[in-house]
Amino acid sequence: MPRPSRDVVFVDGVRTPFGKAGGMYANTRADDLVIRCIRELLRRHPELPPERVDEVAVAATTQIGDQGLTIGRTAALLAGLPKSVPGFAIDRMCAGAMTAVTTVAGGIAMGAYDVAIAGGVEHMGRHPMGEGVDPNPRILAEKLVDPSALVMGSTAENLHDQLPNITRERADRFGLASQQKTKAAYEAGKLQPDLVPVATRDPETGWGLATIDEAPRPDTALEKMATLRTPFRPHGRVTAGNAAGLNDGATACLLAAEDVAVELGLPIAMRMVSYGFVGVEPEVMGVGPIPSTEKALTKAGLTIGDIGLFELNEAFAVQVLAFLDHFGIADDDPRVNPWGGAIAVGHPLASSGVRLMTQLSRHFAEHPEVRYGLTAMCIGIGMGGTVIWENPNWKGESK
Repeated sequence: MPRPSRDVVFVDGVRTPFGKAGGMYANTRADDLVIRCIRELLRRHPELPPERVDEVAVAATTQIGDQGLTIGRTAALLAGLPKSVPGFAIDRMCAGAMTAVTTVAGGIAMGAYDVAIAGGVEHMGRHPMGEGVDPNPRILAEKLVDPSALVMGSTAENLHDQLPNITRERADRFGLASQQKTKAAYEAGKLQPDLVPVATRDPETGWGLATIDEAPRPDTALEKMATLRTPFRPHGRVTAGNAAGLNDGATACLLAAEDVAVELGLPIAMRMVSYGFVGVEPEVMGVGPIPSTEKALTKAGLTIGDIGLFELNEAFAVQVLAFLDHFGIADDDPRVNPWGGAIAVGHPLASSGVRLMTQLSRHFAEHPEVRYGLTAMCIGIGMGGTVIWENPNWKGESK
């Protein structure tokens, strides 16, 4: 007899502080970053017997060097999990950690797993995006895509071309708001509880401790942003002020079947409702979260009006603004990225999906009036991903 589907819950998530590529983690291994996250999850949850972990899925976009060698398995071993715990590596570019979550969630739902760890790591200082790749020449020779599709910043410029109402000034204003919201979140102590301190080493200054994100520019201003160069196109609109930078960092989270979480005494921070991944034109990959959200909403039997909180990855301001315009949401809607986003804290590619989920879970704890929230992101080579979550703290006052 087939086993009935089980509810999948998000128990907890953590991340390292995100560094600038080649910055505070220049002499730190990529796998050590994700190992630190796994160890912290186990430390925070002594009620979870390590042998009850059934799988470890770790994403990396550039699976080479210290991000290679089936990093889910090696990280599990190095984190101190029993040798009986398996692991694997996964890649869906920016949505690597998001896909790690949805992949193991499917295993939990069908009963193959009870508890799993999912996360991602990207050390863009050691491994720039595209390192070691060998694109099939047919991709360009047969004009399957325009050459701009292989450069994420160029795809953002293409999206600006299609959406002239999203001006550089509007994108800059959104980027500035991300910086300001992140600054306010730090001042209120909202972000620090999820950050795992990481020991760092500098050949000149010696040992240090990373405790906060390295990338935020809290004192920036629109006037300064207007002077930034446009690296992807002369007189373009994408700048370092309205796009995420190149970053190093890692994330990890605990997922479980709801009945198992109750059995073990694990907290239930969110309940997975549905998810959707879609493909779009690679040249404008930033539109991906629009159809992926429509797909996830349809599968859940919900509408955009049912969503009370949004954690949208800010790879580029233009792709978030395209999403907001499509769904009729204001640029400054307080439901969207309440604590800022990747333009401020950074976007270490494959790790970012779990950052979005962890922050959404914290918002849920503070907002029992909200029943549903979503995490969404655009994905390189023309894709989008969305996961819809339910708030277990919902009191029924509103959607």
